[in-house]
Amino acid sequence: MDRSSLLLLVLIFTICTFFDLSVELDLAAESPMIFPLSYSSLPPRSEDFRRRRLHQSQLPNAHMKLYDDLLANGYYTTRLWIGTPPQEFALIVDTGSTVTYVPCSTCKHCGKHQDPKFQPELSSSYKALKCNPDCNCDDDGKLCVYERRYAEMSSSSGVLSEDLISFGNESQLVPQRAVFGCENVETGDLFSQRADGIMGLGRGKLSIVDQLVDKGVIEDSFSLCYGGMEVGGGAMVLGKISPPSGMVFSHSDPFRSPYYNIDLKQMHVAGKSLKLNPKVFNGKHGTVLDSGTTYAYFPKEAFHAIKDAVIREIPSLKRIHGPDANYDDICFSGAGRDVAEVHNFFPEIAMEFGNGQKLILSPENYLFRHTKVKGAYCLGIFPDRDSTTLLGGIVVRNTLVTYDRENDKLGFLKTNCSDLWRRLAAPDSQAPTSSVSPNKSSHISPSPASSESPLADLPGVFRIGVITFKVSIIVNNSSMKPKFSEIADFIAHELEIKTSQVRLLNVSAKGNEYRLKWGIFPPQSSEYISNNTALNIMLLLKENRLRLPGQFGSYKLLEWKAEQKRKRSWWEKHIVVVAAGGMITLLVTSVMIKFALVWRRRQQEEATYEPVSAAVKEQELQPLSSETSNA
Repeated sequence: MDRSSLLLLVLIFTICTFFDLSVELDLAAESPMIFPLSYSSLPPRSEDFRRRRLHQSQLPNAHMKLYDDLLANGYYTTRLWIGTPPQEFALIVDTGSTVTYVPCSTCKHCGKHQDPKFQPELSSSYKALKCNPDCNCDDDGKLCVYERRYAEMSSSSGVLSEDLISFGNESQLVPQRAVFGCENVETGDLFSQRADGIMGLGRGKLSIVDQLVDKGVIEDSFSLCYGGMEVGGGAMVLGKISPPSGMVFSHSDPFRSPYYNIDLKQMHVAGKSLKLNPKVFNGKHGTVLDSGTTYAYFPKEAFHAIKDAVIREIPSLKRIHGPDANYDDICFSGAGRDVAEVHNFFPEIAMEFGNGQKLILSPENYLFRHTKVKGAYCLGIFPDRDSTTLLGGIVVRNTLVTYDRENDKLGFLKTNCSDLWRRLAAPDSQAPTSSVSPNKSSHISPSPASSESPLADLPGVFRIGVITFKVSIIVNNSSMKPKFSEIADFIAHELEIKTSQVRLLNVSAKGNEYRLKWGIFPPQSSEYISNNTALNIMLLLKENRLRLPGQFGSYKLLEWKAEQKRKRSWWEKHIVVVAAGGMITLLVTSVMIKFALVWRRRQQEEATYEPVSAAVKEQELQPLSSETSNA
C-alpha cells in the first residue's frame, strides 16, 4: 500500500469517527440520560449480522390491546405486568419517549393513579441498577437514576431498575427481564393523569422495543392501531408483522432526529394540491409522528393553507366558537350528529410522501367533536410554535401504523382497528403465568375482589349461566343521562358477544353518578355461556380490562360475579316434555271416557223405546179390582 492510499484510509476513518460522534452528541442533547453499559449496543458489524439473521427468523410477537380514548383521555394505554408475582399497570403508549416507568411505593411526590404503586419489596425478581461510570448516579453514588422533562412542563424522575415484565395473556412472547424506571417524583400532567405511567417505544437503549430486540426475542419492528372517533381502544404488536396489501410507506431517517419521522413533501385537500414548498415540512426535527401527542401541529404556513382549503370546501357549514373560550378553536356546525355521515360534509386530506405514495386522511383524522354543540366539529390541526411538523394520534385513528425500524420506514393502512385486534388476538395462546395467577396480596391487584367467582376454583369444564357486574359512571354534566343502549353495544363489542346477551338489570342515580348493574347471558340458542367466552369475560373483569370510552363519563368497575348452573337431572331437563305428555295423555283419556259414556247412554235409550211394528209379548192380565167386579 503506497503512502497516498494510507493517508486516504486515515482520512476516511477520521471522517467516519467524527460523524458517529456527532450523531451520538446530537442524541445526547435530546436526552440527558447516559445509558448503562450492560445495555449498550453490539458492535456495528455484529449488529448488522444479527439483524439480517432476525429478518429470516420467525420470532414471536407480543399482541397487546389498547384502552382509553384519544380525545377524552388524551392518550391510549396498554396493560403491562411487572415483578414476581406480577403487579399490573396501565401505561401510556408513547413513541416519543424512551424510558418506561411506573410510580413506586417509595415515591415522595406521585399522584393518585388507576392502579396501586409498584412495590419492589414484594417482587422476588426486582433489582435496582447499581451506580456505574455509564449511568447518571444518585447523590449517594449508589444507584442509577433517570430524569425526563416534557414540553408541557411535566417531569418524571426515579431509580433505574430491572425486573420481569409480562405482556398479557394474548402475547406469544414470554415474560422478559427489562430495565424500567421506578418513579420517585412526578410533576405536572404526569401527576394528575389517571394512567399509571409511560411505556417508552421511542429510539433509545432504554426503550422497551430496543431492549427486546437486543435480547433477540423480537424483530426490530412494532405496530400501533388506534380506534376511531367514537370507539377508542385498538391494538399494538411488539415485533414484526407481514405488511398488508395496500399499505403505503414513507422513509424514516433514524439520523434525522431521535424521533420517528416521515418524508412528507406535499398536502392535498379534496384532491387539490396546496403547492407548498416541501422545505416547510423539514424544519428542525422534520415531520414527526408521536403517539403521545393528541392533535396535529403544522408550521404556520402549512397550517393556514390547510385551514383555508378546508373552509373553502364546506360553504354550507356555519363557523361557530369552540367549546373552550381559552382556545381559538376553529369549529363548524350543521354536519349532523351521525359521525358516520361526517365525510359527506368535510373533505379528505392527503399527505404525499417523498416516494409519491399518499396517505388519505378522512375527516375523523383531523376533526374532533364539539363538546357543547351537537352536530358540530372542530379542526384538530393547530399552528406549531416552531418549524417542526408534529402529527399526533388523531392523524392515525383507525390506521395501522407499522414502525419498521429494521428497514427505516413507516407503513400506513386505513383499517378498522377494533376488528384488527380480533384478528391479531391468538385464541390458542397461553397466558403468561404471572398475568393470570391470583395475587396473594390484595393491595397488588387493581381489580375489584370477587370471592364468589375465583377463577382458580372453576373446573376444567364449567357451566356459567350468567355473569353480572356493577359499574359506576360519573358524567360531566348532572343533567346528561348516559345512553344505556350505546353502553350495551360497546360492552358487547368489547366482550365479543351479541348485544342481545347484554342486559341492564338495575340503575340507581345520585347526582351525576350512575350505578349500573349489567348481566351477561347465554345466547338464545344455548343454556350456558360457552367456556371460552365465559373465561375471557371473567379474565377481563378480574384484570379490570373492560374500559368504557371517556364519552360515557368517568368509569369504575365496582364488583362482578359469575353464577354457575349445576348440571340438571334427566327429569329436570325433560320436565316440560313430561308435563306436556301427561297433559295430553290426561286429555285424551278424558275424551275417550266421555265418548264411552255417551255411547253407552245412547245404547240404553235405544233399548227402552221400541218401534210400533215390533212384536209385543203377551203379558199376564191383571186381576180386576173389586170396584170393577161389582160393576
